[in-house]
Amino acid sequence: MGDITPEFQKKRGGGGVDVTNLSAFAAGGASRTQAEIVAIIATAIIVIGGLELALRLFEVPLYIMPPPSAIAMALIKDFPFIAPHLGHTLVELFAGFAIGASIGLILAAVITQFPFSEKIIAPYILLLVTTPMLALVPLLILRFGFGYTPRIIAVALASGPMVMINAATGFRRVDSAKIALARSYGASTLQIFWKIRAPMALPMILVGLMIGSIFGLLTAVGAEMVGGGFGLGNRLTSYSSMIQMPQFFAVVLILSLLGIAIYVTFFLIGKKWASWDA
Repeated sequence: MGDITPEFQKKRGGGGVDVTNLSAFAAGGASRTQAEIVAIIATAIIVIGGLELALRLFEVPLYIMPPPSAIAMALIKDFPFIAPHLGHTLVELFAGFAIGASIGLILAAVITQFPFSEKIIAPYILLLVTTPMLALVPLLILRFGFGYTPRIIAVALASGPMVMINAATGFRRVDSAKIALARSYGASTLQIFWKIRAPMALPMILVGLMIGSIFGLLTAVGAEMVGGGFGLGNRLTSYSSMIQMPQFFAVVLILSLLGIAIYVTFFLIGKKWASWDA
């Protein structure tokens, strides 16, 4: 995972742009040259304008693929109606992620300090990782009803293992010489954990939180599509059943922006608090 996860480090030169480095958007003014900004804007105009032109030139029906202008108009026109559903989705995401991330961090600390416990916990974590949480949503709905509870539980079950796995990896990636030096000065196990393991594991913890929150968002939307009368997932199901594709893609655009916002948020947090890892 270390090869594909973002590195929270500060660039000293003019930063490039790639999937794992958003420095062109998040870094300081020194790395955001005027040419880069112009190139980014020009590329967006070409892609969106080209798609608009192609769809209108080939007269693609709206129910197959609406042009970007129709999607933008639907987003502006229907956003007052979509906004409450966005709020429901965010409540599910924040609540479920908070529960899952907290439990994941605690379990990561436990299996790091007590290696034998990993043999007990690991099979169940592996079971959660390999089981699609959406398959459990109907059972959760039967038990807890069509409210927030089954969705929050599904989000917690989806995000928690991701946080735990990455946090445990970070806790283990500590220079043994530092721990030996701390023990030679009489540091306790708890002091070593808080003063050495936790700070050194911060980059991997942030990566786990990022991945867990994105998995939580996908699970929340999927759970809303399975059952319930509110949430962005419910809007996707409703719009697709009524063949209102501009509104459908407007909701998809909102979800994409949420995912980008999650990525950028943790990237900026990592640059501020974990850039020393470079």
